[in-house]
Amino acid sequence: MSDASANVRAQVLVIDDEAEHAQTMADTLRKPGHVCTVVHSLKEAEPELRDGNFDVIVTDLVMDTPTAGLEVLKLAKAHQPDAETILVTAHGDVPTAKAALQGGAYDFIEKPLDVVVFRNLVQRAAETVLLRHQNASLRGQVDAAFGFEGIIGESAAIRKVIDTIRQVAPSTIPVLITGESGTGKELVAKAIHQHSKRRERRFATFNAAGQSESLLEDQLFGHVRGAFTGADRDREGVFEYADKGTLFLDEIGDMPMTMQPKLLRVLETGEVIRLGSNDPRKADVRFISATNQNLKEASTQGRFRQDLYFRLKGVEIHLPPLRERREDVPALVRHAVGKWCADLGRPRLEVGDPAMMRLIAYAWPGNVRELLNVVHRMVVTCGGTRIELKDVPSEIHESEGEQASEGVGSLAGIGLDRLEKEAIRQTLAMTSGNREQTAELLGIGERTLYRKLKEYGLR
Repeated sequence: MSDASANVRAQVLVIDDEAEHAQTMADTLRKPGHVCTVVHSLKEAEPELRDGNFDVIVTDLVMDTPTAGLEVLKLAKAHQPDAETILVTAHGDVPTAKAALQGGAYDFIEKPLDVVVFRNLVQRAAETVLLRHQNASLRGQVDAAFGFEGIIGESAAIRKVIDTIRQVAPSTIPVLITGESGTGKELVAKAIHQHSKRRERRFATFNAAGQSESLLEDQLFGHVRGAFTGADRDREGVFEYADKGTLFLDEIGDMPMTMQPKLLRVLETGEVIRLGSNDPRKADVRFISATNQNLKEASTQGRFRQDLYFRLKGVEIHLPPLRERREDVPALVRHAVGKWCADLGRPRLEVGDPAMMRLIAYAWPGNVRELLNVVHRMVVTCGGTRIELKDVPSEIHESEGEQASEGVGSLAGIGLDRLEKEAIRQTLAMTSGNREQTAELLGIGERTLYRKLKEYGLR
C-alpha cells in the first residue's frame, strides 16, 4: 500500500444487528483514522443511507431477514452511488454474497473476521472511492478550461448557471430553465442529467410547441390498443419511456390550458394514465422544463396555471441573452472555430482582432445558436489561414448602424461620468481585459485609459 493511499480517511457506515460485533468492526476501522457511523438494523440504516454521505458501507448480510444486507446494497446504490459496499457473511451465506457482487457489491468477507484482512479490504475500497473523486475533480478542471458539458463562457452569469447546475443535479427537485431561444436551455438540461444519480438512465426530450391537445396527450402519456382509430397496439408515452431517468419538456409555455391539469396530476402523483385506459402506471422521472416565455406573468394573467407554474419552478435557472454577456463571445467563437475546423479536417483558423470585435459588438438576436451558425459559415468560406473582417457575413456588418441607433434611447438622462465609466467597463469586457485594444476601440490613448481606470476604480 502506498504512503499516499495509507492516508485515506473514509466515512464508513457499519450495519450489524450484533452490537458487540458492530463495535469491534468500528474500533478496527477507527484506529487508522476512518470515521465510523454504527447502526444495528436495516430500518436504522435507511435514513443514514438517504441523508448521509459515505465512502464505504459495511453491512452484515443476515440481520432481521436473510437478505437484509442485499436490501442495504440496493439502498446504497440508489442513495450513495459513489460509495462501495462490503458484505459480512457467515460461511453458509457465501453463495449469496458472491451473487451480490453481480449486483454491485465491492467485495465480501467471512466471519469470524481477521481484523487485518478486514481493515485492508476497507482501505482498498476507500482508495477506489478516492480515485473516483480525484478523476471527477480532474474532469471539473477540464470543464473549467474547455467548457462545462458544452456550456462555454467565463462571465459571472455563466459561472452562476454552472454553480446552480452542480447544486441541483444530485437532487430530484424540478428545474425550470428560462431564457430566449438559442441560449442553450437543452444543454443545461443535459448537464443536470449528466451530473445526477440518473446519468446512466435515459435523457428524453419533448417539445410541447405546435401540437394539438390529442396528439400531445398521446405523446406524453401513451395509449392502449383500441383507444382511437388506428391504435392497433399499446404504446408508451414519453413519461414511461423516461422512467428512472430524466424528462426534458421544452417550450412548456406553449402547452394548451386543457392539458396543464393533466400534466400537474402526473407531476404530483408520479403516475400516468394512457389514453383509453383507467389504470395508472408508475413513471419515476426527474422533470426539467424550459420556456422562452414569462410564466410568472402568464400565470397572473390566466394564460398558464399558477399551481403548475409553482410545481415546475422548484429551482429556476435563467440563461441571459448573449448580448448581456458579450465577454463570452471570444470563447464561444474560438470553441466553434476549433469544432468546425476539426469536422472539416482543416488546420485550425485564427480569428483576427477586427473580426472578433465585430462579432462581439453584434447583438445576436438568435443568441448562441445564431453565433455557432455564423462561425460555421465563416470557417467553410474562409479562403486563408485567418478569419478576417471581410469573412464576417454582410448582415452582421449592416446591422451595426441599426444597433447603435437602438441603443441611443437607453442613454437618455444618464450622467456623462457614468456613461464614460460604463463605456470603459463594457469595452474591457469585450476585449477580455486587453487594455491596448480597449484604448483603440474607445479612440483614446493608453495613458488616458490607465488614468480613467484609476479614477473610476476599474480593474
